Amino acid sequence: MRTILTIVAVVVVLVLGKILFFKKPEDKMGGGPGGGGAAAGKGSDKGKAGGPGAGGGQPTAVNIFVTSFQKLDNSVTSPGTVFPNEEVQLMPEAAGRITALNIKEGSRVAAGQVIAKIKDTDLQAQLKKLNYQIELAKQTDARQKKLLEINAISREEYEITSNSLNTLAADKEFIETSIEKTILKAPFSGKIGLKNVSMGAYVTTSTSLATLVQTNPVKIDFTIPEKYSTQIKLGTPVKFEVEGQNNVYTANIAAIDPKIDPNLRTLKVRAIAQNPNDRLIPGMFVKVTADLDISQAIMIPTEAIIPVLKGKKVYVMQNGKVAEKMVETGLRTDKSIQVTSGLVPGDSLVISGIMALKKDAPVKVKQVVK
Repeated sequence: MRTILTIVAVVVVLVLGKILFFKKPEDKMGGGPGGGGAAAGKGSDKGKAGGPGAGGGQPTAVNIFVTSFQKLDNSVTSPGTVFPNEEVQLMPEAAGRITALNIKEGSRVAAGQVIAKIKDTDLQAQLKKLNYQIELAKQTDARQKKLLEINAISREEYEITSNSLNTLAADKEFIETSIEKTILKAPFSGKIGLKNVSMGAYVTTSTSLATLVQTNPVKIDFTIPEKYSTQIKLGTPVKFEVEGQNNVYTANIAAIDPKIDPNLRTLKVRAIAQNPNDRLIPGMFVKVTADLDISQAIMIPTEAIIPVLKGKKVYVMQNGKVAEKMVETGLRTDKSIQVTSGLVPGDSLVISGIMALKKDAPVKVKQVVK
């Protein structure tokens, strides 16, 4: 009970002290209603003078940049890889023992050159047998034809004999095809890699004898960001450099992937480069520089861009006032940035004092910047 009375007494003392010893704010500012009126009068005079807060203030002088189409010379750099123009694993079409092997590792071969030969003695014997049978069938066919001419046999008997001859000819064609499969030839000119088998080895159709690689020309595969996908054209020359070499090589774009990688958001591009001296080895890492096809672009100073929650905006001068425009941007240089949408040639872009401006604020031209 005593504690409660003590608290009440302290509260009463504080209230009385505030009433008796602390003056009101208006008394400190000049005493009574007259002082307040004087202050209000000064504020009214300031508003009439046209300060920054007044709605009808003086226009702000700003620098203007007039937008226009410009030719943009720009490029994109991307890592790439060297690939052979053609590459194949040399595998026989028939199973058997190797009787001839013409593989010299690292050597060049011409298209159609024999690489290996599989034993085919059984097939040769079958072919010899068929040749004898075909010869006899031809003689029988000739006799039957003469007998048919004098009506000594029926046409049905002659057709049976003729069909036997045709069947034997088909069997011979099948054996000859099987013999051809025992010969492995180079499908194109190129360089032989490391061999995987030796003379006399038994191989199957899944055995890789060696790798044949065509290194002139070579393919240069690289990727570019998807936003540049419409600015890369077939036949466009690109430049690339190889780690450890001082040369700058040139290639031409030969193919563009018809789809964008949905995971990396990149587009795959392939270029073809000549390689007569074999200085470009498949698997090498290269740095590719591709020129972008941007014939016309609206470029504005980077300081004119204002980042906002919904994207990017700029201020333009219209009828002596500030107007806002949302824009989308593309390529960026050290001083300028490309506007892909939101502006048209001839817009008066405000590029100074933009942080102090607001929409519909009056402005006047201080300087036109080029």
